[in-house]
Amino acid sequence: FCYLDDCACDVETIDAFNNERLFPKLQKLLESDYFRFYKVNLNKPCPFWTDNGLCGQKNCAVIPCTPVSIFLTLYSAEANDQECEKAEKLGAVDSSLSEETRQALLEWNKHDDEAERFCVIDDEESPDSQYVDLLLNPERFTGYKGPEAWKIWNSIYEENCFKPYTVKRPLNPMVSYSGNEPQLSIIPGILPGQCVEKRAFFRLVSGLHSSINIHLSARYLLDDNWFQKKWGHNVSEFQQRFDTQLTNGEGPKRLRNLYFLYLIELRALAKVLPLLQRPSFQLYTGQPTQDQQHKRLLLELLQVAKSFPLHFDETSLFAGNKEEAANLKEDFRLTFRNISRIMDCVGCFKCRLWGKLQTQGLGTALKILFSERQIEALPKSSSAWLTFQLSRQEIVSLLNAFGRISTSIRELENFRSLLSKVR
Repeated sequence: FCYLDDCACDVETIDAFNNERLFPKLQKLLESDYFRFYKVNLNKPCPFWTDNGLCGQKNCAVIPCTPVSIFLTLYSAEANDQECEKAEKLGAVDSSLSEETRQALLEWNKHDDEAERFCVIDDEESPDSQYVDLLLNPERFTGYKGPEAWKIWNSIYEENCFKPYTVKRPLNPMVSYSGNEPQLSIIPGILPGQCVEKRAFFRLVSGLHSSINIHLSARYLLDDNWFQKKWGHNVSEFQQRFDTQLTNGEGPKRLRNLYFLYLIELRALAKVLPLLQRPSFQLYTGQPTQDQQHKRLLLELLQVAKSFPLHFDETSLFAGNKEEAANLKEDFRLTFRNISRIMDCVGCFKCRLWGKLQTQGLGTALKILFSERQIEALPKSSSAWLTFQLSRQEIVSLLNAFGRISTSIRELENFRSLLSKVR
């Protein structure tokens, strides 16, 4: 087992396990119908501030531009109207579905509604929600530049996280500093002796932030002309976010937090195996043969996850008496709910989509780790009442969120190779 402060020490073991054994199976599974469609409400108003995070150009106040990534550079006043239009196109969500697919999704809902749910997910119940094909809407660079972009992460870090005093974060994530400038903000928060759970929470959010930045750097718009768009790895963009010198020493810490997040979600996959291997659980899409094949692939994947030799020791988290554990679980749940609400402030629909999915996926992973005893006590009979359940939405978000983290680990190998050629 590994623990909070050293769980990412054996990076080579994690890389080999992910890239060779787990990543190929996971990508195949996520291409299946059950996992490629995600229901989301992209039309919720921002509950925290009134601005819409629109494109910063003066003419965009009249013709709104969909702001794109919440993790990119601060806005430049010299940007032109063509950039605004480009951001609108790149940040749009392709919600087109065939009539056959729409009918199938209605059948899936009918099947799922027959089961009791552990919790109600707002987006599932909202009449404004729609299914989105994740394969048509990949997470990648979108080109938005604006102060609203970094405002999202400021809100997540400064309002929700339990933060160490020593973490320094440039207000502009694309500008490097020597360490003495007043622009560097020291994140206040964590006190000596703060519990391990709260330190873990900060590392999880930091790991999620790192993963998304890796995707933006790995699927960067390198060329855009009238006949094609070329996406690929942008080494300079990656270095701006993770190089030791350019980030004033923060880059390696961010990557360690990515590995910590990977191990937390991997452990959750191993722990949820008893629930998903029950005969009554189906990956229902109305296609019995394919549904059975995909369940077998899912169980193979979970068995691989269970076989990992350096699993995170979750006994170092969520410990204490029952009352303390219950209070901590409620704190985490409310904090994740608040982060989900912040995602409704992201102006770019595509960024909002992936932000909401990955937040829900991480929340589902923590729900599993919090519920270990209920999972272990699941009855053998398929007709017995289950004290622990996951909805389709939670299962889809859990696997897709882990798919994003797994892909980030895989992309790190690509960037290491590219950086070795540059040097």
